[in-house]
Amino acid sequence: MIRFSVLDLVPVTEGSEAGTALRQSAAFAAHAEALGFHRYWVAEHHGMPGIASAATSVVLAHIGAATSRIRIGAGGIMLPNHAPLLIAEQFGTLSALFPGRIDLGLGRAPGSDQRVAQAIRRGLSGGPDEFPRDVMELQAYFAGDPRLGFQATPGAGEQVPIWILGSSLYGAQLAAALGLPYAFASHFAPAALDEAIAIYRRDFRPSAQLDRPYVMAGYNVCAADDLGEAQLLATSMQQMFVQLRTGQPGKLPPPVPGYLDSLPPVVQAQMAAARSATSIGTQAEVERDLAAFIERTGVDELIIGGQIYDFEARKRSLDITMAAIRRLTGE
Repeated sequence: MIRFSVLDLVPVTEGSEAGTALRQSAAFAAHAEALGFHRYWVAEHHGMPGIASAATSVVLAHIGAATSRIRIGAGGIMLPNHAPLLIAEQFGTLSALFPGRIDLGLGRAPGSDQRVAQAIRRGLSGGPDEFPRDVMELQAYFAGDPRLGFQATPGAGEQVPIWILGSSLYGAQLAAALGLPYAFASHFAPAALDEAIAIYRRDFRPSAQLDRPYVMAGYNVCAADDLGEAQLLATSMQQMFVQLRTGQPGKLPPPVPGYLDSLPPVVQAQMAAARSATSIGTQAEVERDLAAFIERTGVDELIIGGQIYDFEARKRSLDITMAAIRRLTGE
C-alpha cells in the first residue's frame, strides 16, 4: 500500500515573521497527524526570507513536541554544510527524545547560493564531492563503529533511517549503491524523475537498512472546494517559483488574480514543465492527478507539499488531499 506524507518548507508569509511560521508549522504537523499522514518532513534552506527551517533539527524538536505519533524528519539535511558527527549528535538527540519517529534525509546541495554556502562551510574541508564519504561516516556514528575510537553521544545505537535525496541521477546512483531509500525532489525539479527511478531500481543493492528499493517522490497540491479558488491560491506558489528562478527570494506573497497569464511565455512554459508533479483543483482533480502520477511512476510513497499563503486555506487543502487519498486507496 502506497504511503502519503507531508513536506513543510515552514513558509514565512508577507506581513508575518519566522515565529509565526514556526508556530503554524507545529499546528500544521498536528493537523497532518490527525488526518493520518505517515511522516512529516522539513528541509534545510539558508538565506531565504520566505523559509524558516534553516535550523532543521531545532525545528524538528519543536514539531516533535507538538505531535505524538507521526514520523518526523529532514527532507533533507544538506550534509556538505555540516560535519557528519554533529548531524549524528543532533539526530541522535532527536531520536532519544522521540523514539522510533525520526528520519534523516540527506542531500548534497548547499540549500542556498554559493555566498551562503561559503559562509556556512567556513573551516570545513569537505564539500559536495565528499558526500558519499560523509554519508558512510554518518552511518558509522549511528552504528557505534569501534574503529572510530569514540562514540557519538547521543547518536551511537540510535535507529535513525537514512535516506538519500536528489533531483538528478547522482542521488539515484548513490542510494542504489548504498542500499538506502531514495526521495526525488519532483515537486520542484521533475525532469529526471522517471530516469532516476529506473536507475535506482535497476542498480539497487540490498543493505542492512533496506532489502528492496523504496522510492518517495515530492508532489505539490493546491486544493480548494472550488477550482477557481484553487487556481487563485496557487498563484502564491507560482510567484515564489519566479522569485527563486530570478534569484530574488522573498516571503511567500498573497494570491494575485490573473498572475499566471501576466507572465512571459517562456516563464509560463517553465511552470508547465514543473506541473507534471503538481495538482491544482478540487478533490476530483486531485484524485485524478494523484492516480495518474502513481500509475506512471509506481512510487512507494508520495510526500505532499504546496505553498499556500493563508494558513486556514493551507489546512483545508490538506483536508481535501486526504479525502482524495482515501477515495483513491479505498479506505
